[in-house]
Amino acid sequence: MGYSKSNGTIMFPMFILLIFANYFMPCKAQLSTTFYDTTCPNALTTIQTSVNASVVNNTRNAAFLIRLLFHDCFVQGCDASLLLGGADSERESPANNGVFGYDVIDAAKAAVEIICPGVVSCADILAVAARDASVAVNGPSWTVRLGRRDSTNSNASQAATDLPRGNFNLTELIANFDLKGFNAREMVALSGSHTIGQARCSRFRGRIYNSPLNIDAAFNSSLSEICPPTGGDENLQPLDLVTPNTFDNNYFRNLVASRGLLISDQVLFNGDSADSIVTEYVDNPATFESDFAAAMVKMSEIEVLTGTSGIIRTVCNSTVVNGPVMLNSNGQIMYQAS
Repeated sequence: MGYSKSNGTIMFPMFILLIFANYFMPCKAQLSTTFYDTTCPNALTTIQTSVNASVVNNTRNAAFLIRLLFHDCFVQGCDASLLLGGADSERESPANNGVFGYDVIDAAKAAVEIICPGVVSCADILAVAARDASVAVNGPSWTVRLGRRDSTNSNASQAATDLPRGNFNLTELIANFDLKGFNAREMVALSGSHTIGQARCSRFRGRIYNSPLNIDAAFNSSLSEICPPTGGDENLQPLDLVTPNTFDNNYFRNLVASRGLLISDQVLFNGDSADSIVTEYVDNPATFESDFAAAMVKMSEIEVLTGTSGIIRTVCNSTVVNGPVMLNSNGQIMYQAS
């Protein structure tokens, strides 16, 4: 004859198993807004001061810093792997050709190392600097949770496969961002960072001569003068012609007027599923800024290293730790071995 065990008899061994499972499972440290409150209380103001000075010196630095964070986080997570040098590094990958702003992060890191040596990671500095860069050009602010640690390696091959391209169509963009956990709305919001910055002729030539996408006739004519079919690869054009140095929603207004500079810009408004999002951001700039800030927070926490994973680099382009830092006459960071 069959019989049934009491719930208590079953639950007791399960409870014991749960206790042992929790005891032996590693505890992953979490990011926190108060991470440096005790160990380096002036870290954030020091980073902000450095970023503000860099943007005053060169407004393009704001766009550089936001792009740096994006290109870092989309390749093996937000671990400052993009900042590492070397022949096989992400930094030297063709996918990152034209990415700048490394010197701004180096300067911020040097300033922080002076007050709190070996405490603040390059990954955290990059995340904070992107936020401060947005604010410096009248863009939105957001809360950055801290406690990231730096990787000891860089992945050039992953940079080639994981970063979106300027000639992607809408389907390719949606699929690329989906791999990192972002939906179409978040992808469009993050694309709005193109309200600042510039692109080289080599990046937008296809938009002028080889694209079936709608393009404003006057805009096309002006681009043709800047970017001929051959030559002039390094010639620059603002991604937003109207307010190229101010963070606003004019980027989306340009798309509606068929004046998106890159193919991957204009596909966001081309009679397809993203049109309604673009229109909403045109009509409601506050919604765009709110969505952008939320997406930046989410992006800055992709696959972060925390706890005992990774290291705290002394110099952001090297895996050196706990070494003295000096600046040269140009304000660039140097490492002097002890």
